[in-house]
Amino acid sequence: MDGNGIVKKSKGNHVRSEGFAITEVRGDLFTCSDGTSLAHCISQDVRMGKGIATHFKTKFGGVQELSEQGKKPGDVAILKRGQRHIYYLVTKERYWHKPTYLSLRSSLEAMKQHALEHEVAAIAMPRIGCGLDGLVWDRVRDILTDIFKDTDIKISVYSL
Repeated sequence: MDGNGIVKKSKGNHVRSEGFAITEVRGDLFTCSDGTSLAHCISQDVRMGKGIATHFKTKFGGVQELSEQGKKPGDVAILKRGQRHIYYLVTKERYWHKPTYLSLRSSLEAMKQHALEHEVAAIAMPRIGCGLDGLVWDRVRDILTDIFKDTDIKISVYSL
């Protein structure tokens, strides 16, 4: 961050502001360390039938547990698996709907609050909302930066 409070983007697709960092990584999200929490977007109906959501469903299960949390768009549902939290950003009502930047922002704010309360140091995620959901990555990255810039949380964003 420069003296004017501006977050700078440096080489290697790395955004940094004191302890906070967003790093873009080419590779498989599920290869990150077991101590790193994970996040992705889902619908309120917890279908997880396409895209990376199917991998989360297979790897971590918990569909009933997530449904019972009764989260709505703008909330975050959470599973605890070992040393990590798995964050399910609820960004839309039904699986066939599309999220809004507002619902994504609200879900990310909820995740941030939980992460700070539970001293989460690192979160890995895909380019949330940008695959099947159709949001624009540059705008999503700006939202992530805006929300997390006042934290020490390291965010790794994976793409294949």
